[in-house]
Amino acid sequence: MTRYFLGVDGGQSKTTAIIGDDCGRILGSGTAGPCNHVRTGDGRQKFTDALSGCLASACRKANLESSHLRFAAACLGFSGGPEDKRALVEEIVSAEILVVTTDAWIALTGATGGKPGIITLAGTGSIAFGRDAAGKTARTGGWGYIFGDEGGAFDIVRQALRAWLRYEEGWGPPTSLKRKLTEATGAATANQLLHLFYTDEFPRDRIATYATLVDEAVLEGDGVARQIITNAAQHLATITSAVRDQLFGAGEMVRVSYAGGAFRNTLLGDLFRAQVETDVDCRGAPPLHKPAMGALIEAWRAAGVQPETTR
Repeated sequence: MTRYFLGVDGGQSKTTAIIGDDCGRILGSGTAGPCNHVRTGDGRQKFTDALSGCLASACRKANLESSHLRFAAACLGFSGGPEDKRALVEEIVSAEILVVTTDAWIALTGATGGKPGIITLAGTGSIAFGRDAAGKTARTGGWGYIFGDEGGAFDIVRQALRAWLRYEEGWGPPTSLKRKLTEATGAATANQLLHLFYTDEFPRDRIATYATLVDEAVLEGDGVARQIITNAAQHLATITSAVRDQLFGAGEMVRVSYAGGAFRNTLLGDLFRAQVETDVDCRGAPPLHKPAMGALIEAWRAAGVQPETTR
């Protein structure tokens, strides 16, 4: 009898489910909305809708009946941590073995195909996470927009607004970021934009989208914008180095994968990769698989299955 396995990536922008069998075949996948918050407002309902929706979609594509399906193993990774989500998952997903973990864990497994290495994620926020050959793990970053997230898209926009503020106050150089932020948001002054960014109208994920304006300014030769991106790459390389030092020996070459919306900036990716390869004894490489596939690999692993995909 065929056994079925489930991997789920629950993130801040969407939720993705992948179903595989014990031969390593991918049978179906589905996506739905974000499911990272369950404690605020209508977060609980959004979570259950997203998880149920992506699972139902994946089952349809796999020609499976979701209401009667019990997985041999399922692994689900969520941004914001798993602690407040497991009980809800158990109401929706039926599995002999159920693993509920973080998005960083499944992102690393997908990036390296389950092998040792480091993943540095820079989306709205930032985090570096690694695992060595013995299974020991370490993380740096991921502490949120108040206490961390250096190098992420929200922080890049925060630095852009700070640069505009310094220019308006007469102690910073001119920058095209002033014009770009004005056109994008409608704010006439940096002070006005600062207050807008404190309102519900501008949640962190919306603010993070303005990081593309910094990218544009770099391409147009803006020195202030280039320094912001250079600093972001430095921060991301630093947290990567900290993970490496905790897990791997001196001179040991380590695979470092990088992912997230902030890395769509070509300069940021180039500077980050150059720094980790020069200073940290690492080899930069894009992920082998997406996080949802990493979750499926972890589901196989939890059941003691090793299909060709993970070898």
